[in-house]
Amino acid sequence: MGNGGNVASIRWPALCLGATGVLMAQAQPAVASAVTPATANIRITEGQVGEIGPGGTLTYPSVTSCLTVTVRLRGGVKVGAHASLFQVPGEYRSDRILAAVKQRIALRGVRAVEVRGAVGAWDPSYFRKAIESYGEGEQVPLPAGPDPDGVAGVVADELAVPRGKVTVEDLPDGDQTVG
Repeated sequence: MGNGGNVASIRWPALCLGATGVLMAQAQPAVASAVTPATANIRITEGQVGEIGPGGTLTYPSVTSCLTVTVRLRGGVKVGAHASLFQVPGEYRSDRILAAVKQRIALRGVRAVEVRGAVGAWDPSYFRKAIESYGEGEQVPLPAGPDPDGVAGVVADELAVPRGKVTVEDLPDGDQTVG
Protein backbone atom coordinates (compact mmCIF):
# COMPACT_ATOMS: atom_id res chain seq x y z
CA MET A 1 0.00 0.00 0.00
CA GLY A 2 1.57 3.22 -1.13
CA ASN A 3 1.28 5.36 2.04
CA GLY A 4 2.83 3.27 4.78
CA GLY A 5 -0.05 0.81 5.07
CA ASN A 6 -2.69 3.44 5.82
CA VAL A 7 -5.94 3.18 3.95
CA ALA A 8 -7.66 6.42 3.02
CA SER A 9 -11.07 6.98 4.54
CA ILE A 10 -13.83 7.48 2.01
CA ARG A 11 -17.24 8.93 2.91
CA TRP A 12 -20.10 7.55 0.89
CA PRO A 13 -23.62 9.01 0.67
CA ALA A 14 -26.29 7.24 2.70
CA LEU A 15 -27.28 4.18 0.72
CA CYS A 16 -29.47 1.22 1.56
CA LEU A 17 -30.07 -2.08 -0.13
CA GLY A 18 -33.68 -2.23 -1.29
CA ALA A 19 -35.74 -5.41 -1.02
CA THR A 20 -35.16 -5.94 -4.73
CA GLY A 21 -31.39 -5.97 -4.15
CA VAL A 22 -30.87 -2.57 -5.73
CA LEU A 23 -28.86 0.08 -3.89
CA MET A 24 -30.94 3.19 -3.24
CA ALA A 25 -30.11 6.52 -1.63
CA GLN A 26 -31.99 6.88 1.61
CA ALA A 27 -34.56 9.64 1.86
CA GLN A 28 -33.81 12.35 4.36
CA PRO A 29 -34.49 13.34 7.16
CA ALA A 30 -34.14 10.49 9.62
CA VAL A 31 -35.43 7.15 8.49
CA ALA A 32 -36.54 4.60 11.04
CA SER A 33 -34.70 1.87 9.19
CA ALA A 34 -33.01 0.78 6.06
CA VAL A 35 -34.36 -2.54 4.87
CA THR A 36 -34.56 -4.76 7.94
CA PRO A 37 -34.35 -8.55 7.69
CA ALA A 38 -37.44 -10.72 7.85
CA THR A 39 -38.89 -11.63 11.25
CA ALA A 40 -37.44 -8.46 12.72
CA ASN A 41 -39.47 -5.70 14.31
CA ILE A 42 -38.88 -2.00 13.69
CA ARG A 43 -40.37 0.98 15.48
CA ILE A 44 -41.44 3.93 13.37
CA THR A 45 -41.97 7.06 15.43
CA GLU A 46 -43.62 10.35 14.45
CA GLY A 47 -42.33 11.74 11.18
CA GLN A 48 -40.34 8.64 10.23
CA VAL A 49 -40.44 6.20 7.32
CA GLY A 50 -39.17 2.62 7.58
CA GLU A 51 -39.12 -0.66 5.71
CA ILE A 52 -39.12 -4.29 6.77
CA GLY A 53 -38.70 -7.54 4.86
CA PRO A 54 -41.21 -10.37 4.52
CA GLY A 55 -42.42 -11.72 7.84
CA GLY A 56 -41.27 -8.65 9.77
CA THR A 57 -43.38 -6.43 12.00
CA LEU A 58 -43.82 -2.67 12.04
CA THR A 59 -44.63 -0.99 15.35
CA TYR A 60 -45.94 2.56 15.44
CA PRO A 61 -45.71 3.68 19.09
CA SER A 62 -48.05 6.17 20.76
CA VAL A 63 -50.39 6.90 17.87
CA THR A 64 -52.66 9.64 19.22
CA SER A 65 -53.40 12.44 16.74
CA CYS A 66 -51.31 10.71 14.06
CA LEU A 67 -52.02 8.58 11.02
CA THR A 68 -49.92 5.60 10.02
CA VAL A 69 -49.48 4.52 6.42
CA THR A 70 -48.43 0.94 5.72
CA VAL A 71 -47.71 -0.05 2.12
CA ARG A 72 -47.72 -3.79 1.49
CA LEU A 73 -45.54 -4.65 -1.48
CA ARG A 74 -45.46 -7.80 -3.56
CA GLY A 75 -43.14 -10.30 -1.96
CA GLY A 76 -44.18 -9.38 1.58
CA VAL A 77 -42.06 -6.25 2.13
CA LYS A 78 -43.78 -3.47 4.10
CA VAL A 79 -42.98 0.26 3.98
CA GLY A 80 -44.41 2.29 6.83
CA ALA A 81 -44.78 5.95 7.74
CA HIS A 82 -45.92 7.62 10.96
CA ALA A 83 -47.50 10.93 9.92
CA SER A 84 -47.79 13.55 12.64
CA LEU A 85 -50.10 16.57 12.67
CA PHE A 86 -47.17 18.74 13.76
CA GLN A 87 -43.58 18.22 12.65
CA VAL A 88 -41.18 16.59 15.04
CA PRO A 89 -37.84 18.45 14.71
CA GLY A 90 -35.59 16.70 12.22
CA GLU A 91 -38.33 14.42 10.88
CA TYR A 92 -40.76 14.56 7.96
CA ARG A 93 -43.66 17.01 7.94
CA SER A 94 -47.09 15.70 7.03
CA ASP A 95 -46.82 17.24 3.55
CA ARG A 96 -43.49 15.52 2.82
CA ILE A 97 -43.90 12.07 4.33
CA LEU A 98 -45.87 10.51 1.47
CA ALA A 99 -43.20 11.62 -1.02
CA ALA A 100 -40.64 9.75 1.11
CA VAL A 101 -42.86 6.66 1.07
CA LYS A 102 -43.30 6.96 -2.70
CA GLN A 103 -39.52 7.14 -3.10
CA ARG A 104 -39.16 4.00 -0.98
CA ILE A 105 -41.74 1.98 -2.91
CA ALA A 106 -40.32 3.19 -6.26
CA LEU A 107 -41.34 0.77 -9.01
CA ARG A 108 -42.09 -2.17 -6.73
CA GLY A 109 -45.61 -3.57 -6.98
CA VAL A 110 -48.05 -2.28 -4.36
CA ARG A 111 -50.55 -4.86 -3.07
CA ALA A 112 -52.33 -2.62 -0.56
CA VAL A 113 -52.06 0.62 1.41
CA GLU A 114 -53.47 0.75 4.95
CA VAL A 115 -54.02 4.10 6.67
CA ARG A 116 -54.87 3.89 10.38
CA GLY A 117 -55.15 6.20 13.34
CA ALA A 118 -56.89 9.43 14.31
CA VAL A 119 -58.80 9.93 11.06
CA GLY A 120 -61.12 12.51 12.67
CA ALA A 121 -58.18 14.76 13.61
CA TRP A 122 -56.96 15.04 10.01
CA ASP A 123 -58.12 17.16 7.14
CA PRO A 124 -56.97 15.29 4.01
CA SER A 125 -55.21 18.46 2.83
CA TYR A 126 -52.62 18.11 5.63
CA PHE A 127 -50.83 15.59 3.40
CA ARG A 128 -50.44 18.34 0.81
CA LYS A 129 -49.87 21.39 3.04
CA ALA A 130 -48.68 20.87 6.62
CA ILE A 131 -50.35 22.81 9.41
CA GLU A 132 -47.08 24.59 10.26
CA SER A 133 -46.68 25.84 6.69
CA TYR A 134 -49.65 28.21 6.96
CA GLY A 135 -48.63 31.82 7.43
CA GLU A 136 -49.95 34.32 9.92
CA GLY A 137 -53.54 35.17 9.08
CA GLU A 138 -54.00 32.15 6.80
CA GLN A 139 -56.91 29.90 7.68
CA VAL A 140 -55.84 26.34 8.53
CA PRO A 141 -58.54 23.89 7.42
CA LEU A 142 -60.08 22.03 10.33
CA PRO A 143 -61.77 18.67 9.90
CA ALA A 144 -65.54 18.75 10.36
CA GLY A 145 -65.38 15.07 11.20
CA PRO A 146 -63.69 11.91 9.98
CA ASP A 147 -63.18 11.93 6.19
CA PRO A 148 -61.85 8.45 5.37
CA ASP A 149 -62.71 8.81 1.67
CA GLY A 150 -60.87 12.13 1.43
CA VAL A 151 -57.81 10.72 3.23
CA ALA A 152 -57.81 7.63 1.01
CA GLY A 153 -58.07 9.76 -2.13
CA VAL A 154 -55.15 12.00 -1.21
CA VAL A 155 -52.97 9.06 -0.15
CA ALA A 156 -53.76 7.24 -3.41
CA ASP A 157 -52.95 10.36 -5.46
CA GLU A 158 -49.70 11.13 -3.61
CA LEU A 159 -48.47 7.52 -3.83
CA ALA A 160 -49.73 7.11 -7.42
CA VAL A 161 -51.67 3.94 -6.61
CA PRO A 162 -55.27 3.08 -7.54
CA ARG A 163 -57.79 4.36 -4.98
CA GLY A 164 -59.16 0.83 -4.58
CA LYS A 165 -55.89 -0.33 -2.99
CA VAL A 166 -56.16 2.19 -0.11
CA THR A 167 -58.14 1.46 3.06
CA VAL A 168 -58.61 3.84 5.98
CA GLU A 169 -59.46 2.85 9.54
CA ASP A 170 -60.10 5.10 12.53
CA LEU A 171 -58.38 3.53 15.55
CA PRO A 172 -58.21 4.56 19.21
CA ASP A 173 -55.03 5.98 20.74
CA GLY A 174 -52.17 3.60 21.41
CA ASP A 175 -49.45 1.55 19.80
CA GLN A 176 -50.14 -0.03 16.42
CA THR A 177 -48.47 -3.24 15.32
CA VAL A 178 -48.62 -4.43 11.72
CA GLY A 179 -47.38 -7.92 10.89
